[in-house]
Amino acid sequence: MGAGHTHQLYRPGDTVVHRLPPHCKLPAVAAFAVVVVATPREAFWAFGVYALLLAAVAAVARVPARFLLRRMVIEVPFVVFAVALPIIGLGERVEVLGLSLSAEGLWSAWNILAKATLGVVASILLAATTEPRAMLLGAQRLRLPQTLVQIAMFMLRYMDVILDEMRRMRVARESRGFTARDVRHLPVIAKSAGALFIRSYERGERVHLAMLSRGYTGSMPVIDDLRATARNWATAASLPAAALATAVLSWSVS
Repeated sequence: MGAGHTHQLYRPGDTVVHRLPPHCKLPAVAAFAVVVVATPREAFWAFGVYALLLAAVAAVARVPARFLLRRMVIEVPFVVFAVALPIIGLGERVEVLGLSLSAEGLWSAWNILAKATLGVVASILLAATTEPRAMLLGAQRLRLPQTLVQIAMFMLRYMDVILDEMRRMRVARESRGFTARDVRHLPVIAKSAGALFIRSYERGERVHLAMLSRGYTGSMPVIDDLRATARNWATAASLPAAALATAVLSWSVS
């Protein structure tokens, strides 16, 4: 697929976590997320243990807290929804700082915030220690549907091309004295979006024809033969295994 594109979520490094094959890290993060979701919301201490596990991974991968916090902005919609739950929730009400809040809403808000935050941090750590192209090769190695993997590969490969096309169109509009200020300019923006879609579609057709002329039969050749040793799998499995032990203990205690 050509050279991999750098991404703002990826943080280059040469740590144990960076060197793990992507098809080891992907199942490990997915298993960790499943264990976190399955943990009872009343087990506060268990979520603290999960946070410590992720902190340990971040320390080993040399991913600073500031890097994580800046990229956790994606969680804002979950936070807004969680904050609204105690206010609009039904059932028994409790007084908190002079406010009448739903007890069940408070539990739901905590449940969403705790589990979503842990899942987001785990995903950020995965993206910070794995190049996007390597992640897709790992998904291919895990036998994910070829069509989905190839779509993601092409999106990664040509995203910069489309963004550059958008930039050129914006410069062309501004060089002609156009600046979007209010809703009256929406028709122009809509026409630009339509033109960008047509150009992208035509480019996709040309790329597809070029691939067919070079022998493309529906699957991309695997250039990098990613292999994982038993030690790699054991290292990757240490995070979900520790989380699972914590979850089992929380289930027995609750």
